[in-house]
Amino acid sequence: MSFNKTYEKELAFQADRRKATVEFIKIVSDLWYDKSIELIIFRNQLIDRNVSQILNLHEYAGKFVQKPISIFDSVEIAQAIKTLDIPPAKLDIGKLTYEYHLEDNAHNNATAFVVSKLKDASKSNNIKPKDVILYGFGRIGRLVARELMARTGKGSQLRLRAIVTRGNIDAQILEKRAALLRNDSVHGDFPGTVSIDEKNNALIINGTTVNIISANTPEDIDYTKFNINNALVIDNTGVFRDEEALKRHLKSKGTDKVLLTAPGKGIPNIVYGINHKENNPDEVDIFSAASCTTNAITPVLKAIEDSFGVKSGHLETIHAYTNDQNLVDNFHSKYRRGRAAGLNMVITETGAGSAVAKALPSLQGKLTSNAIRVPVPNGSLAILNLELKNKTSLDGVNTILKKYALEGDLVEQIKYELSDELVSSDIIGSSAPSIYDSKATIVRKDGKNIILYIWYDNEYGYSQQVIRLAKYIAKVRRYTYY
Repeated sequence: MSFNKTYEKELAFQADRRKATVEFIKIVSDLWYDKSIELIIFRNQLIDRNVSQILNLHEYAGKFVQKPISIFDSVEIAQAIKTLDIPPAKLDIGKLTYEYHLEDNAHNNATAFVVSKLKDASKSNNIKPKDVILYGFGRIGRLVARELMARTGKGSQLRLRAIVTRGNIDAQILEKRAALLRNDSVHGDFPGTVSIDEKNNALIINGTTVNIISANTPEDIDYTKFNINNALVIDNTGVFRDEEALKRHLKSKGTDKVLLTAPGKGIPNIVYGINHKENNPDEVDIFSAASCTTNAITPVLKAIEDSFGVKSGHLETIHAYTNDQNLVDNFHSKYRRGRAAGLNMVITETGAGSAVAKALPSLQGKLTSNAIRVPVPNGSLAILNLELKNKTSLDGVNTILKKYALEGDLVEQIKYELSDELVSSDIIGSSAPSIYDSKATIVRKDGKNIILYIWYDNEYGYSQQVIRLAKYIAKVRRYTYY
């Protein structure tokens, strides 16, 4: 009998918890669409999540801070935020809930607590929306498009207005473009609607018009004909890689900034969170978002360099195969890449080891690097073998990385992973470019050598960094609390 009573209580609690989650989802949506206030939980997105996903995120948050994070508390904090008159913002409700319990006796209620924590929000300046043009529509271009359109909200930040491709545009081509945006073999279906407007050569994404423009050279385009002005061009073609070539975008009517989604020559190479503030968008017009691997390793290297000092090291990246490899054995201009990508591990080069120094000059000449392409379509792993200046321990390394993942300037960049069972498919869709595998770290007995395993979604995680940098360049970053 007592067993049945316990089971009934469990059922009742589960029902109450899921009902509270439904209420939480509504508040998250209301805040986003009515006030442009985005709630996240330890950097994980909450918009368009279902009940089970949100409960799982709360479970992860509790393990991360080693203290239960309750959905009931999140509802209470979210309701308090909804009552406040604050400008567009991005707020980590996991951090707020955690701090609410740490300060149990300091506030009379949740509203008083939230007011005290967000007192600086009203000081943030109003932002002016920025038009965005995607030059190219490959893997990164489509993921950036998905993210921009799924998180448009009231359109107070980045507004995707046009996509530039080569070749003729007709109904069949438009439908193929729409299908590639709508369906993705790695990242699943787009959480929205995509249709075509054949008459106006456009895609209608979530009810919003995005012009499809055909052009062979950037100078040929007059974006002002589409009522696009002072736009940021995100070049993801990989064709233009240096300052002189990328300047061609600025000769188009209607543009004023350029962001390259690859390492660039003669332009600032930025790992957002590390060195973006060293380049003022009022003074610099062309930026590079560096590479996916550089974005993965630099945040962790920053934490280790600042905490222990790095004497030297080697990076080996186990990277998903990419579009420049062959599906079957055939001629290729580079060694080994001509062999079938889906059947072979392929040793190749990476410039990420030296590229890190562009963001962290103290590591100049200290890192060697190489890469192995492996038969998975997405999800990569960087292995850092580092000689340190100062001794540490396994607990010492993990404590430092957890601290950087929880607070400070790199909370968006570093995710601290707790699982013993992590594999590459588990990290697909992670918004952090650098996922630190705390259970895989090795520290030599003398404490002077460490081996770190850093996972990264080389498509989605990198795309998130591109968008973060784009917001900085466009000066549409909102007030944040995390």
